[in-house]
Amino acid sequence: MKAGPRNLLTDVGGLRVGNAEDPALKSGTTVVLCDDPCVAAVQVLGGAPGTRETDLLEPHNTVEHVHALVLSGGSAFGLDAASGVQAALRDRGVGFEVGGIRVPIVPAAILFDLANGGNKDWGLHPPYRQLGYEAAQNASSEFTLGSVGAGSGALTAGLKGGLGSASSVLVNGVTVSALVAVNPLGSVTIGDSPYFWAHAFEIGEEFGGLGAPQPYPRNADRIVTKFNAKPVENTNTTIGIIATDAVLTKAQAKRLAISAHDGFARAIWPSHTPFDGDLVFAIATGKAAITPDPADFLPLCAAANATMARAIARGVHAATIFDDDKMPVWASLKHR
Repeated sequence: MKAGPRNLLTDVGGLRVGNAEDPALKSGTTVVLCDDPCVAAVQVLGGAPGTRETDLLEPHNTVEHVHALVLSGGSAFGLDAASGVQAALRDRGVGFEVGGIRVPIVPAAILFDLANGGNKDWGLHPPYRQLGYEAAQNASSEFTLGSVGAGSGALTAGLKGGLGSASSVLVNGVTVSALVAVNPLGSVTIGDSPYFWAHAFEIGEEFGGLGAPQPYPRNADRIVTKFNAKPVENTNTTIGIIATDAVLTKAQAKRLAISAHDGFARAIWPSHTPFDGDLVFAIATGKAAITPDPADFLPLCAAANATMARAIARGVHAATIFDDDKMPVWASLKHR
């Protein structure tokens, strides 16, 4: 596999990504807009998820396509971001037609970033509806990684998290790409080292080029959690999107989301804990006009795994310093 030309989610044709954040709030929202309605599915493997409109994504349910997906900070307050995206899309005449009314289908997932030091005294109404609207207005094929959008207030065990993305082009021409807001209870680096758990999948030097540690840290299997404290339920979560330009059914898209969760396990230790709401959306644009047969679906799922792991590492690698941060950024570890 090789990375796509941007090494971003938008290497899958028909998708645009927008971010909006408030540095004082230390939180934000990321939206993926579909140029045309996309087949979508979801898989939740964490024990503490926060979601909107995910039931309709199950293969046995009626609605086949979505118009956008939202990843947001703000815990349950952040679910309001989907309403802002809906408003932006409805204003453009985008949506599922029901009785002459356009209803944009915008599933959403949130992570917990309320305890990261930002000013959460927002008054009566949370700011996430407006952040969602702004993120939709900002949507483009080019976007920034790190401390932006849904990743702007994200934290991991010992380091700032962030918004990550990566892409892979398969030998048959199909592209698989990932977008992820990295805010897990666990760690993305091995033991006390700056080496990423995802090192085996790195392409070039996309997250530092350190490779594998030599020798491997003796404490690699030690469980390190956020703030080195007793785990607190509902205070974490990594949420992501895996996308492809292949033609998929909803059932195949769900299998792709399941495979992308393996990328969480490759890049985060531990992952899928009872204290994380780990979730992956999957979307298929069909722009490559390639329908994978069973033999082709295997490398597609493997690529989902590897691409998601790379995106997670890239999000943490790209994190930048804000005032009053509670965690250092990965760049501060490079010369240790």
